[in-house]
Amino acid sequence: MSGFTADFAGAEVRVSPNFGPRRDVSRADMIVLHYTGMETGDAAERWLCDPTSEVSCHYLVHEDGRIVQMVREADRAWHAGRSSWHGATDINSRSIGIEIVNPGPMAGHPPFPETQIEAVAALCLDISSRLEIPKERVLAHSDVAPGRKVDPGPAFPWEQLHARGIGNLPARVQLAAIDPIRSGEEGARVECVQSMLNLYGYGIEITGRFDTRTQTVVEAFQLHFRRRKVDGVVDAETHALLTALVSDLPGLPLR
Repeated sequence: MSGFTADFAGAEVRVSPNFGPRRDVSRADMIVLHYTGMETGDAAERWLCDPTSEVSCHYLVHEDGRIVQMVREADRAWHAGRSSWHGATDINSRSIGIEIVNPGPMAGHPPFPETQIEAVAALCLDISSRLEIPKERVLAHSDVAPGRKVDPGPAFPWEQLHARGIGNLPARVQLAAIDPIRSGEEGARVECVQSMLNLYGYGIEITGRFDTRTQTVVEAFQLHFRRRKVDGVVDAETHALLTALVSDLPGLPLR
């Protein structure tokens, strides 16, 4: 493929050779956000277009707000790797991958420029509208690959996107006094937390044991919904956030 017309009107096109057909689905039904984790946006753009890298994304958003499309939305980009959501394991086939230029841990997780976040918001709104992607399926790479990935990281301003109608945050949170649920605990309380995480979409078994995997998934949940304290402990705030999010899921009137 020598070129294509951008799916998003404001995007430049730079074709990556790293793509293929979607498998078992006709179109994407989720958006997955990443940070590039490289020193510069130009370096990331080159890497995503290098056939030896075997990675790609649909869109790259530079720090100045410039958007580059590398793979058509109809095609399968290679951005999610080993991942899962609601039991689906080929996330690349089900998603639009957006890489956001930011060095991440290389530079101590610097803030994302406002111009860049505005561009990410405009892009996500456009994709969500055209592909009818629900708000709860605008996800972090860390959501679909807990423990293996942490991007877009602790500095990513999910609240700013939510204020523009993108992504999911609880409409209401009711704190209740609970003893923290943490590593090593077993029983009904752990089973309840695992069940809610599983219902929301995270890849976790319901065992009733707060094992290493459970802690990792709780940390991934906190990295998205409670970034100021990511400790893998289900305290009152984490429990309230999770309960509110699950209660608001379509078809799950758990109020």
